Amino acid sequence: MGEKRPENYPKLTDYQPTQFMLETSHYDPARAGRAVKFIENLKHTKGKWAGKRFWLLPWQEQIVRDVFGIVDERGRRQFRTAFVEIGKKNGKSELAAAVALYLLYADGEPSAEVYGAAADRQQASIVFDVAHQMVNMSPALIKRSKIMAATKRIVNYRNASFYQVLSAEIGTKHGLNVSGLVFDEVHAQPNRKLYDVLTKGSGDAREQPLFFLITTAGTDKESICYELHTKALDILAGRKVDHTFYPVVYGLSDDDDWHDERNWYKANPSLGQTIEIERVRDHYKEALENPAEENVFKQLRLNMWVSSITRFIPEQIYDKGNIPIDQNALLGRDCYAGLDLSSTGDITALVLMFPPRDDTEKYIMLPFFWIPEDTIPIRVRRASVPYDSWVKQGYVYATEGNVIHYDFIEKTIEDLSTKYHICEIAVDRWNATQMIQNLEGEGFTMVPFGQGFKDMSPPTKEFYKLLMEGRIIHGGNPVMRWMSGNVVVDRDAAENIKPTKAKSPEKIDGIVAAIMALDRCIRHEQNTSSVYDERGILFI
Repeated sequence: MGEKRPENYPKLTDYQPTQFMLETSHYDPARAGRAVKFIENLKHTKGKWAGKRFWLLPWQEQIVRDVFGIVDERGRRQFRTAFVEIGKKNGKSELAAAVALYLLYADGEPSAEVYGAAADRQQASIVFDVAHQMVNMSPALIKRSKIMAATKRIVNYRNASFYQVLSAEIGTKHGLNVSGLVFDEVHAQPNRKLYDVLTKGSGDAREQPLFFLITTAGTDKESICYELHTKALDILAGRKVDHTFYPVVYGLSDDDDWHDERNWYKANPSLGQTIEIERVRDHYKEALENPAEENVFKQLRLNMWVSSITRFIPEQIYDKGNIPIDQNALLGRDCYAGLDLSSTGDITALVLMFPPRDDTEKYIMLPFFWIPEDTIPIRVRRASVPYDSWVKQGYVYATEGNVIHYDFIEKTIEDLSTKYHICEIAVDRWNATQMIQNLEGEGFTMVPFGQGFKDMSPPTKEFYKLLMEGRIIHGGNPVMRWMSGNVVVDRDAAENIKPTKAKSPEKIDGIVAAIMALDRCIRHEQNTSSVYDERGILFI
């Protein structure tokens, strides 16, 4: 006896053909059943079900029966394109691999050419590798096959068919006679060239080519994937008609409450089977604690189209420090400075960070900004940022002309040193050599500060942690508040982070200076011992 379906593994019991079946089409249970039977004789390759039969979940079986079982009056598949958009870890790669193998071995297409494609060869290989394992675990398939792992090709000797992963280069793809296409993670496509080459005219010589497109939501709303996403939603809502396009979108809309667990099932039909609810809950908790994770959670877990720009510091977190500052009480106190020098026509920021003297005190942040006077009107017009008002209110200093005069900044620092004990000044090495020499000549301790992950990541994480705990007081300075909302961070493979000016939508100089100043504070706390070592670094 063959392996039986587990009792707790759900099955589609009340199949109804899709609403998009034409009146001139019909459902062929024999053809649908053939596809279902073929796939369910394959084996799972991942997770707790690895090595077990690939019993289709209800949502998967619905797709298979609709795509392969609904045919026109000539007996050909009605749907030419299937667009399946769904959250991560729902088993879409295994479904795609199974579809590719069905097209290769059982679809009845002579000399079938089935292709796997993605943004790059490595991504396209994910589905191929699953298919490869499925063939290896099937005695019936392996004996009729040749697998060329190096070239990512599976050949079916019985009908001279093959499944081939395509490389990313576009120039070699014209002229393909596509009978089947599995296109993985369409959202990662940098443009529409590859999609157009593989779907426009490539299957004209075939009676019923199938383009099986699978993806999670993306971030680029100018992409081919978002175009397909919009088309799918329009068809589902009845705003558009395309009888050859089969739309499947599992995900939340912007109006859905993403905090409500009940809504998570809308994006994850495999929840409870291939996905454990606890894993999603853990990711959700991370998203609540770290805004940098919120968009990742929404995109990957809830299949929501989100912006690629993620605010590092939400308003509600930054505003915890909006407590008035008594500057007179700071006179004579130790502080550490961060100096972010601008290019000649830009903003320069100096931030003084006063460390707490005991457990009852908090860090106090005192910022100063300079901008060339002649550039203010054009900045106000272009960016709609109230630099002119900030100058009048005393939050920004305007220097004469169209460039920053560093001697003016040096003089301000010297004046500040008569009020506060500036222990150190951390400064970006770039463009600062002369100022470093000048200030050192005046007796200041200058600390060149790198802007890479190594130097910036620990204090950036600590800065966010302290803000989240309400342990940095900033007095609601409007310039700093504006800059805090502009911060976007880069992240490397080791989960190090740093603010990036290139990706941030507007100026962040004050925040960068504050992070550098905080670093010097922390490194001198408790007789120069590092708090990073004592209490660890927040991993966000």
